[in-house]
Amino acid sequence: MATVHHLHHLHLSNIFIIFCLISQPTPSISSKNTILPLKVQSIPSGPFTKPAKKLSFHHNVSLTITLTVGSPAQSVTMVLDTGSELSWLHCKKTPTTPLSYDPLHSTSYTPVPCSSPICMTRTRDFTVPASCDPKKLCHATLSYADATSVDGNLASDTFRFPDSGSSSDLPGVIFGCMDTYSNSNQPEDLLSTGLIGMNRGSLSFINQMGYPKFSYCITSQDNTGVLILGEYNYTPLTYTPMVKISKPLPYFDRVAYTVQLEGIKVSSTVLPLPKSIFEPDHTGAGQTMIDTGTQFTFLLGPVYTALRNEFLNQTRNVLRVYEDPNFVFQDVMDLCYRVEKSRVGLPVLPSVSLMFRGGEMVVSGQKLLIKAGLMKGIDDIYCFTFGNSDLLGIEAYVIGHHHQQDMWMEFDLKNNRVGFAEVRCDSASQKLGIDL
Repeated sequence: MATVHHLHHLHLSNIFIIFCLISQPTPSISSKNTILPLKVQSIPSGPFTKPAKKLSFHHNVSLTITLTVGSPAQSVTMVLDTGSELSWLHCKKTPTTPLSYDPLHSTSYTPVPCSSPICMTRTRDFTVPASCDPKKLCHATLSYADATSVDGNLASDTFRFPDSGSSSDLPGVIFGCMDTYSNSNQPEDLLSTGLIGMNRGSLSFINQMGYPKFSYCITSQDNTGVLILGEYNYTPLTYTPMVKISKPLPYFDRVAYTVQLEGIKVSSTVLPLPKSIFEPDHTGAGQTMIDTGTQFTFLLGPVYTALRNEFLNQTRNVLRVYEDPNFVFQDVMDLCYRVEKSRVGLPVLPSVSLMFRGGEMVVSGQKLLIKAGLMKGIDDIYCFTFGNSDLLGIEAYVIGHHHQQDMWMEFDLKNNRVGFAEVRCDSASQKLGIDL
């Protein structure tokens, strides 16, 4: 969906990923096995025909993974994005895109012709239709809410995780080989080679690999995490069904991980809003997406205003509002507070509960405020980590990865549901045998 996927491009940071994998005998699809760096360990794979793969990652503002592409292998760093379909790589090195992949040095690189069924039918969920370039190759244009856009050709090549060996090669993975890139002039944009799309679309990485589910857990303390591709039951989860709309609507992303938000609580106070305000309208505007490509959580204007007012009311006696009408953190966060620099830790804050169909996701403690990095005299500035979608120019609710920290998140494509549970992600990584 072009309206929101790449909000992470607003603030990418340097993030390194270390891959660790769980290997197990594969019943029937061994040719599509994934990737074995650093650690190899067996875990139950459940009833599915592929073993789970366990990978660790580091994060700061965006989540990135490191893998190799091509023959011989070229190392690439890619932003992990559950809000995007097509994975893509910079295929032309420029001063603004120093990290790139060179298709001319890969014997397994194959461009997709525009007469291919891949170009003609499997690009149906792209916001901008695929086209035919002068060389009769399939051309794709991807554009995003932060004014970033990429242009290039669809192609295939062999993907693999570092040190996995040829037995775990993934030949013929479709991706975008992008040679034109218009960025938002963020220096952090220089630190990734591309993006790995993980939504429900036909050409997403997870669907091309054939896994029925994937999970991740992001730590809140040391910028590390674990990503599991495949079946792995770490902890009991609360499930909420994915919302699907078969009819194309102009503002509804049909391949996003859409769930139904039904209400919001601040501490025990439910915001006095009708449930209908959380439901997509006749145009599809107002869907709720879970997106690792977005850092914070964004709500439609009236809902954000109600949450802001209630949070202000409940924190009146413990926090001082930063009264500067010209200061808006990252252009989208307009509720900020002054906190004495000498203070150790934040005061006790009221939790914010996102009430989904089937269960609640509770955002509490330090996840509610983020240090803006600015000081006013002897005070630090902290800002509320919920924002107004209207300031982004989008018509959707977006649950970003900041509020998914220390949550086990599972995306179950087979059963059309999203599961979540509060856990200590550093403990989870240790239990899974990953040394982060």
